[in-house]
Amino acid sequence: MLLNVSYNEIKIKEKIEATVGKPFSLKERWAKGGIGSSKLVISQSSIDIHNLLVLDNNRNTCNIELRPKGIILRFRSLLETYALVIPYYKLTLYKGKAKEYSIYKEKQFVKVITDTKATFKFFSKLSAEKVANQLPEIGDL
Repeated sequence: MLLNVSYNEIKIKEKIEATVGKPFSLKERWAKGGIGSSKLVISQSSIDIHNLLVLDNNRNTCNIELRPKGIILRFRSLLETYALVIPYYKLTLYKGKAKEYSIYKEKQFVKVITDTKATFKFFSKLSAEKVANQLPEIGDL
């Protein structure tokens, strides 16, 4: 689900937490060695995300946050912040060209360029989290 998260709206926050869980606690973040990616450059995206990204002339970048039941991919367009909320059971990762990863959720996708060892390490951690949390809970279907 693609949401505008620029404003602190309780309904949107509850919808995100119901889909991917509450944020990790500080102790869990330390244990995992961090839960966020560095800034990732977007090389390609699905049409609905592309239509938001072309509204300004800034460089198209995003970051990814791990949650207990999924990920949140955030990017900015104009002065707004958008989040692509993806539960693990709908997340599909592909390693494309030499330095490119594709992140899919059904028909929506974002392709990012990875150029540092830290980014490769983050995607390895993301893959491990996806495998560990693959099956949806009964209420999520």
